[in-house]
Amino acid sequence: MSFTVAIVGRPNVGKSTLFNRLVGKRLALVDDTPGVTRDRREGRARLGDLEFTVFDTAGLDEAASETLTGRMQAQTRAAMAASDAVLFLMDGRAGILPVDRVFADLVRASGKPAILVANKSEGKRLAVAEGFELGLGEPVPISAEHGEGLADLYAALRAALPEQTSPDEDLDEEAHTSTSKPVRIAVVGRPNSGKSTLVNRLLGQERLLTAQEAGTTRDAIAVDLEWQGRHFRVHDTAGLRRRSRVQDKLEKLSVADALNAVRFAEVVILLMDTQAPFEEQDLRIADRIEREGRALVIGMNKWDLIEHGGQGGKDLQKRADHWLPQLKGAPIVPISGLTGQGIDRLMRAVLEIYEVWNKRVETSALNRWLADVSAAHPPPAVKGRPLRLNYITQPKSRPPTFVLFASRIDAFPDSYRRYLVNSLREVFELPGTPIRLTLREKKNPYAGRRKR
Repeated sequence: MSFTVAIVGRPNVGKSTLFNRLVGKRLALVDDTPGVTRDRREGRARLGDLEFTVFDTAGLDEAASETLTGRMQAQTRAAMAASDAVLFLMDGRAGILPVDRVFADLVRASGKPAILVANKSEGKRLAVAEGFELGLGEPVPISAEHGEGLADLYAALRAALPEQTSPDEDLDEEAHTSTSKPVRIAVVGRPNSGKSTLVNRLLGQERLLTAQEAGTTRDAIAVDLEWQGRHFRVHDTAGLRRRSRVQDKLEKLSVADALNAVRFAEVVILLMDTQAPFEEQDLRIADRIEREGRALVIGMNKWDLIEHGGQGGKDLQKRADHWLPQLKGAPIVPISGLTGQGIDRLMRAVLEIYEVWNKRVETSALNRWLADVSAAHPPPAVKGRPLRLNYITQPKSRPPTFVLFASRIDAFPDSYRRYLVNSLREVFELPGTPIRLTLREKKNPYAGRRKR
């Protein structure tokens, strides 16, 4: 039977390191700076024969509820409320601090089974015994960084949740298998463009931390979403600034996490601020999306804050096609993450562009197109010798990728390649998705033979 565990504790006791150890990959950002984690992150963990959901949370700290730190604590309390058990981490080297005692009371008040984990207990464990003072039972000494003590943590989980951790022979695995894979979406944009607000609106709850200050989000947080019977895995990401402005180590880690989310997404929603659209950084982000081969939907956020006048959707589409010719036809949707305006239209655009991104074209149709397009505009001659276009096929989609067999590909002009790509996009209705066109030279069957 599956169960859920929340990892809580004061800042810098190694919660994210333990989270990464349990899920078996580096999902959460880890740094020596206290307070790196702000939102609660969810992952699928495995410990021995136990498979369960684990929450990484922000470090517990005393703060007023209206402050950013106070809202971070609210996220941590929500994670505890949604969990079957709580792993309360202490620092096995530093021992118990007064703030540990305060938050141990909160863990007890939650009414959830609690396991006291003394992290950073490599070698000497002189301070571990202090953990008994918290009244949460015997501390379990581990080292999340080096993987020590996980067998003891396994035993503690089995003891704390005997029913949930007992093997269930009647478990029907097919019942837990989704009938369709979720569409993976990354929401990206400049800082303070409203990414977390949009994801919260899609979920219908305050799942992600939001604030007026730019740079609130650090980790790329993944959440599951169901919309009109379709399943999505949505990644909220940190704001992306110009590389020259990114100096702080934590921001560099956040940017790398955001770019990684783009790399593994299928559709990317690029949020732009309606009051300042198509800034240079917006175009740089869109270009990165194209180079990664992801489908693009542009969300023109904060649409409720402007007087539209003559600037409607058609005008925005023209501007998008002008500034992003490599992704011509990418859908641009006016939305408001705050009020929910345009959200349904945005999700419809995501599904439509996802279908385009997966589209395959029959080889016969491609070669009829090649004959027509080369007849209408023949390839230019290079040094008096014509270029021959022999054959085209589509070996893969995601994004649509075509291979053109031609002569003298080393002299093939880039302008004619762009002409072919634009024609492919228009004729076969491939808007808003990157198109890959690879050139290959047809082998000469007579090469290497002696003349008689």
